[in-house]
Parts: sequence; structure tokens; C-alpha cells
Amino acid sequence: MIYAPMVRSLLDTDLYKFNMNQVIFHKHTNLTGEYRFRCRNAGVVFTEEMKKEIEEQTDALCALRFSEDELDYLRSIRFIKDDYVEFMRLWHPIRDYVDISLDGGELKVTVRGPLFSAMQFEIYLLEIINEVYFRMKYDYEILRKSARERLDAKIDAFNSGRYTFSFAEFGCRRRLSAEWEDEVVRRMATELINRNMVGTSNVYLAKKYNLTPIGTYAHEFVQMYQGIDSIPLAYTNHFALADWYDEYRGDNGTALTDTVTTDLFLLDFDRANSNNYTGVRHDSGDPYLWGEKIISHYEKYGIDPKTKLLLFSDSLDFDRAQKLWEHFRDRTKVSFGIGTYVSNDTCEAPLNIVIKLQYVNGRPVAKLSDAEGKAMCSDEEYLGYLRRSVDFRLKREGREEIR
Repeated sequence: MIYAPMVRSLLDTDLYKFNMNQVIFHKHTNLTGEYRFRCRNAGVVFTEEMKKEIEEQTDALCALRFSEDELDYLRSIRFIKDDYVEFMRLWHPIRDYVDISLDGGELKVTVRGPLFSAMQFEIYLLEIINEVYFRMKYDYEILRKSARERLDAKIDAFNSGRYTFSFAEFGCRRRLSAEWEDEVVRRMATELINRNMVGTSNVYLAKKYNLTPIGTYAHEFVQMYQGIDSIPLAYTNHFALADWYDEYRGDNGTALTDTVTTDLFLLDFDRANSNNYTGVRHDSGDPYLWGEKIISHYEKYGIDPKTKLLLFSDSLDFDRAQKLWEHFRDRTKVSFGIGTYVSNDTCEAPLNIVIKLQYVNGRPVAKLSDAEGKAMCSDEEYLGYLRRSVDFRLKREGREEIR
């Protein structure tokens, strides 16, 4: 292994991994999952040296265990339950679940295993892959220098009053490196005069710097229900929302809308759910149209949108966030989850890499989203079937057909 371990702790991941995992631990331990890696950038080439380093970094990851101090920290999060923490005492990443190969410069990574275990690899592996690529492809010190110059400018822009919104740092999956994300979070937590950074999704850094760990659930949580035989495909949001509320009873109350389109989500986001959930998260499609649609949805049920949160998290930079803030701030609560722009903004273009759930119990699953190009599914026939199922319900209940 050329570099020091890039994942320093099993807390070095997004909070929503623990949130989702706790629900699976309590309700769906019988599910198996398969995840696959994809780089959305054209022309990216991984080398044999990169592959070898990724493999060895993954070996190091799988040697990690939770310390007592880390378990105590998880236990201190109000909605993390004692029985789940005891399970985490026993759990660790199992190397046999991960297969890493190279095909003509294309990196292929597959994770297979019990869903409660396989799902935890996503963020750790993305952290490793991204850092290995940037350290081995470029002069890392030049990248760091440009990143620091840009971070200085961002902090100055907040402190001068150019930016006035609040946000959470969501950057660990595509960070330049572990030590750079650490510096970004530390400096923004201490140098922003108006405390505009309200927390971080990275549990390790939240613990280290006494910040609020932030996150609810990801697309994979809703996708998971597509693999359960008894659940109709067009009703996965219904069951996901019900299980989530049953687990957290109002905590962790920001729902993700676009796994199988926001229009379909809103059919299941009825009066009870609209009242019980604290807000919703945007991750694809036009954010202004989405926000107007959500506000209208709340008003339809007589709910004051000012009591609800709109959390925007789709490929944001600070200029886009400021404009959204100015547009919606007088009508609803507004916040932002900002990732790559904070944790990997350098003189080189960042990678757009993902590891997505593709199969549950051997059945294909998919994300449709609200934007062309964000759908990801290994089975085109299934993807078409899912689209038809969603379209059928939307037509039957009076909504527009999806593209």
C-alpha cells in the first residue's frame, strides 16, 4: 500500500448509512444486495497501479472495527438505538463481499452480500477510489494548493456577506482526500462568522469537531422495496415512508422525493406523511419547479410551507444555493447539502462516481429520478417495466406521464 489508510474509522461515512442500516437491521435482515460502481465522466482511465492501491486500501478498510468510544458516540445520537449499536459492535466490513477488476482502463467494482452489510461499503469505497485516482493521476500538492485558494475565497465570500444561506457539508464520497475534507470541515466550522455551516454528513468529522451529523436516507432505501415480492413497484415510496416513520417517529424526518419520480412520491406523501415528516430533499430535476411543486402540495393539505424544510442537494455550488435561498426563503425553510464543490474543488475537474444498488434478492432494482441521464439499472427490460408501472399509476391517479 503506497498511501496511509484513506478510511480512518468506520465512522468515516455518511450518517444516512447508519440511519438506513438501522431500519434494515430491525425490519429487513433477510434481504441480499448487489451494488455496482460507475464513473459518469467520459474518458477516465484507471491504471493497474490504481487498481492495486484500491484493493490494498480496501483490505485496510476491512481490518477496521468500531472502538468503544465510537460506539458510545453512535449511542449518543438520539435516534440510534442501543440494540443497533450492539450489532455494530459485532459488525465489520467483509472483504469477500467486494470484487475489484479492470477492463481496458474501466474500473469495475461489485459488492454482493446481505444488504445490511453490503450497503455499508458504498461510501468507504467511493472515498478510496476518488482519493487514489487524484493522488496517482495528478500532482497532489498542486491540487491541494488550488483547493486551499478556493476555500479561502469561499470563506471570505461568506464573511463579506455575499452568501447568506446555511448548508451542511455532504462531501465525503467524492472528496479530494481524507485529510482535505478534514481541513475543509474544520475551517468552515471555525472561520465562518455567522456559523453558516450547520453540520456535516461525515459522522467521523461530526464527532471530531463536535458538529451535528446530518442525513436521513438515500435512493437505495426506496429501491430496496422493489426487491420485496409482496410490494407493487409503484408503491415502494408508500412502504418506505411507513417503515421510516415507524422506526424514527418523526426524527430523521426529511424524505427524498425522486427515487421513482417526485410525481409518484407525492401520491404517497399524503396529509399524514406531509404533517409527520419535517421536510423533503431535492436531488434531481429543475430545483425551482420542484420547490414550487412541493409548496403547492403542502398548501393543498392546508399545511403552512413555512413550517416545512426544503433541502436542496443536487450538484450545488454556492452561487446556485444563494439564488435558491433568495427565491424560497420567505415561503419555506430552506437548507442545502453541498458535497463535491466543498470537498473536491480544485484546478482539475472532479469525478462523478457512484456505487448504486442494482439487485435485491436477485431481482433488478432501479432509480428513475427527475432528470434524464440519472437513471441507473443493469437490466434495461426491468427499467422499462418499472417506468410503465410508474406511468400506469400516475395516469390512473391523474398525473402526467413520465418521460
